[in-house]
Amino acid sequence: MYVRYHDTEWGIPERNSQALFGKLILDGAQAGLSWITILKKRENYMKAFDGFNPVKMARYSDAKLESLMADSGIVRNRLKIVSARENARAFLRMKHQGIDFAEFIWNFVGGKPIQNVWTSMEDLPSTSPEAQAMSKALKKEGFNFVGPTIVYAFMQAVGMVNDHLVDCFRYHECGQ
Repeated sequence: MYVRYHDTEWGIPERNSQALFGKLILDGAQAGLSWITILKKRENYMKAFDGFNPVKMARYSDAKLESLMADSGIVRNRLKIVSARENARAFLRMKHQGIDFAEFIWNFVGGKPIQNVWTSMEDLPSTSPEAQAMSKALKKEGFNFVGPTIVYAFMQAVGMVNDHLVDCFRYHECGQ
């Protein structure tokens, strides 16, 4: 599962606002856990959170959040579950202000992926100046679970930074 994710999804530039929103929610859910934990629960997250539809998520009642706390198919962390609703509300506030989430996010890398040239896993950073700036801006907009390390993992996943090692077959594919 993890290899398939790496080989077919990780690092491919994503520019759809709702898809980016969903991936940010998943990366926030991963905080303190391994990515494989979230990957195994991803389908359940899609069902539990209405396909990461921010309009539906923003309207979640406290009772809905309590029902999510009982859902063993997701990480049952109250702060992370409440954060998903708050992040949906922040996403919609931005939209109502005329801010396209994808454009907002991609502006932190000048609209195109950063092409890193790492030769070993030890070279990979856990954050970057761009991730720190994005984290700060997202928090200012009202997002939660968007610290610099989470944001950097998000940037890697959505192809904003190409952190495939240079000898990985995906490096050149994702760099085009």
